[in-house]
Amino acid sequence: MGMNVNLTPQLEELVRAKVATGMYNSASEVVRDALRLMAQNDHAQSIKLEQLRQEIQLGLNSGESSKWDAASFKQQARINADCS
Repeated sequence: MGMNVNLTPQLEELVRAKVATGMYNSASEVVRDALRLMAQNDHAQSIKLEQLRQEIQLGLNSGESSKWDAASFKQQARINADCS
């Protein structure tokens, strides 16, 4: 399938520069590689989002929350430090 794509001058120069390095034989190869990287990034992002959703659900399922008392926390930390 053929497709024409319009790029900004900056992106066009980037594509030309990549081809000029010899790492790519054509602008099409550069664009295909960029799209593969974008697809990999999208996949990684979706995995991270799903993990975040699972962690949120674990937190929601963990029970009632309680008010955090800084003074009690510090006191308990000191007690634990003295026992070490």
